[in-house]
Amino acid sequence: MFSKILVANRGEIAIRIIRSCKEMGIATVSVYSEADKDSLHVALADQSICIGGASPSESYLNADAIISAALVTGTEAIHPGYGFLSESQRLVELCEKHHVAFIGPSADIMAKMGDKDAARRIMAGAGVPVIPGTDVLKDENEALVLAEKIGFPLMIKARSGGGGKGIRLVNSADEVENAYLTAYREAQEAFGDGALYIEKRVYPAKHI
Repeated sequence: MFSKILVANRGEIAIRIIRSCKEMGIATVSVYSEADKDSLHVALADQSICIGGASPSESYLNADAIISAALVTGTEAIHPGYGFLSESQRLVELCEKHHVAFIGPSADIMAKMGDKDAARRIMAGAGVPVIPGTDVLKDENEALVLAEKIGFPLMIKARSGGGGKGIRLVNSADEVENAYLTAYREAQEAFGDGALYIEKRVYPAKHI
């Protein structure tokens, strides 16, 4: 059991983790950007530390800032929540280097499965059925060509991250360009990686 955990996230995600830790008697450290200094997750934690500017790329996506905060506060483990650096191989490697536990998969598993494009190829190579789709797309023009081959409806999806960021439902050819560009910007902002791919939409389905 850890005595102190740093929560490398913000908002509702961080609040839920902090509350669970309190129930378990575990001290918490919250991190925040300059824009989030008055947020509830900051107030709820036992300690809090600013890790950078308002942009996520300067703060919640900055693995060096996260590990520095953990070391400065004497944190034993980092809980990433979901989204942001929850699927960052680099953060896991930094944790291993500095002997801070990462609550999540190992760096090796992260490298293989955190990149959804790579995960598709690994599973296909192992003979596991995968949803019809593409490799990483070059641009919105290639997306349109391949989308018409796969057929609608389909999903344009970010290869990195999670939490529903960088994903768009596309029902027809005239929606492809806008969906691609919107998903690209969202994924770039949330994960620092705007790479996208296409999968055929599965419906009805449950997300586990």
